[in-house]
Amino acid sequence: MKLTRFGQSCILIETKGKRILVDPGIYHYDDSLLENEWTNIDLILITHKHQDHCHEEAIKLIMERDNSELYSTQEVADARPNLKISVVKQGDVVEKSGMKIEVVKAVHGFTPFLKGGNEVNNNVGYIVDDGNKRAYFVGDSICFDNDYKCDIIFVPICNHGLVMSPFEAGLFSKETEAEIVVPYHYESPKFPGDLDKVKEEFDKQGLNYKILGLKESIEI
Repeated sequence: MKLTRFGQSCILIETKGKRILVDPGIYHYDDSLLENEWTNIDLILITHKHQDHCHEEAIKLIMERDNSELYSTQEVADARPNLKISVVKQGDVVEKSGMKIEVVKAVHGFTPFLKGGNEVNNNVGYIVDDGNKRAYFVGDSICFDNDYKCDIIFVPICNHGLVMSPFEAGLFSKETEAEIVVPYHYESPKFPGDLDKVKEEFDKQGLNYKILGLKESIEI
């Protein structure tokens, strides 16, 4: 399984001859991605409706070009009626080409500026299991009790009441028994994360982690 990070929370998964794009959003987006990296996309997974996870125009172009399948929540389907979405919910399992995509719980944090239509009431994460490795994409979430296990976890770290802090992200990741922890969701200009604090906290907790630059890949 090869995983490549793009802006904010976007990850491209390559496994079993398939290419799966998770949360392609607006940060660090430019049209060259559609020509060079976001190509031949089989599946697109969206965790929730916010634009940093769901770039509607780019997704529509990918789907038209590649005949991609798009999975997300009912809330995203309601917010993005121009996208053809296969609706999933927590507890669902999508099986494709010998892979299992588990739709798992996520709890988006709330602060008052999210009032007026920006609230997220229907939020999920995904665990992609290719029969050999399990990759967990937490999406935007605060901590919650669960028994999810994985080999690699992509965990949000920017805090600001929206997602986990580095301290919480480290503890959450340890519970999953992930062999590798990759922090993400720290590139919002308004709510940035602090990678120095991430390194300090993850080192303190004894985590094996990797900070991926834009378009940098890791293979497991």
